[in-house]
Amino acid sequence: MLDPFASSEPFTIGVELEVQIVNRHDYTLTKAATELLNEVKKYDFAGSIKPETTEGMIELSTGICSGFEQARAELQVLRDTLVRAADFLNVGVCGGGTNFFQNWYEQRSDGRERSEYLMKLYGAIYQQFTIFGQHVHVGAPDADSALVLLHSLSRYVPHFIALAASSPYVQGSDTQFQCARLNSVAPFPLSGHAPFMTTWAEFERYFDRMTGTGLVKSLKDFYWDIRPSPGFGTIEVRVMDTPLRVEWAAAIAAYVQTVARYLLIDQPIRLSESDYEVYRTNRFMACRYGLDGTCVNAETGRSATIRDDILATLDAIAGHAAPLGAQEGLDIIRRTVSADMSDATWLRRLHAEHKSLHEVARQSCEVWRGLRMPN
Repeated sequence: MLDPFASSEPFTIGVELEVQIVNRHDYTLTKAATELLNEVKKYDFAGSIKPETTEGMIELSTGICSGFEQARAELQVLRDTLVRAADFLNVGVCGGGTNFFQNWYEQRSDGRERSEYLMKLYGAIYQQFTIFGQHVHVGAPDADSALVLLHSLSRYVPHFIALAASSPYVQGSDTQFQCARLNSVAPFPLSGHAPFMTTWAEFERYFDRMTGTGLVKSLKDFYWDIRPSPGFGTIEVRVMDTPLRVEWAAAIAAYVQTVARYLLIDQPIRLSESDYEVYRTNRFMACRYGLDGTCVNAETGRSATIRDDILATLDAIAGHAAPLGAQEGLDIIRRTVSADMSDATWLRRLHAEHKSLHEVARQSCEVWRGLRMPN
């Protein structure tokens, strides 16, 4: 049975970042999560630093944030705390959606009961799930509104993927994707988009049917791109790679937040199950080409580049920025999109210059610490 949908302040946000723990020799993932978690207990900070899937990963989570400035500030403190602990243990930390060098078959569970269960259930698919994403929770006024928001935001999934794309390299090779991380999510049988339901009563009946089959035990067993989180009173957008900088992660969260307010208050979209007819193609184009990909408007059938669609959306949502304190974050989005300085593009430019993925990884660790990205 589903938890009741909790009360939350509409349009507040929470940001989660899954980050890489690497050794400082060849920048492969290293087993240091438990030691890092013990070390960060010495410090006070808002939010949390938690284990995630394997010993080469850690999750940073903000508390409930009103907007961009608070999210950025909390993420910066979480980052600095983790970096301080990593320096003490002589390991590195970085963002990015994939580790350049890790071999999936070397990955092991972190020993937690759920991780052991998933490893046994999914086998090699779960081992390949050592990937790193940004999740953004957005507060909803009530359960039905949460589902309306979930399906409305699905049209913007290509935007979110392209903005955060930072996973072009897998196992030492250029995949030709801007976001290769989501290729590791697709094989899960309960991945993709949520079923088209716009009332919580419908969703509760669906969940009861699914738990009755034994296929799922909780909402966490659905690897949907966007899913409801009734315990928090939010919907959770899950398609983004972890950005290389926490400041960029906060800007993306501000964009998600402002689009959400625009969708629920202005109600510019007429929802239809047919929206999902172009969903997989739009999602693929964002993963493959990033901002240069094309996406099809499900309602009009018109195509545009994802870059142009984001810029047009920034104009449409401008009136919602001030109530959320999101303007600085949206300005960062506009500048970055206009200049084509996505994380995936930066990683490839750096590799072209140095001809070494190890150097790219080294500089990614430096950028994560808050240093300016070299041009």
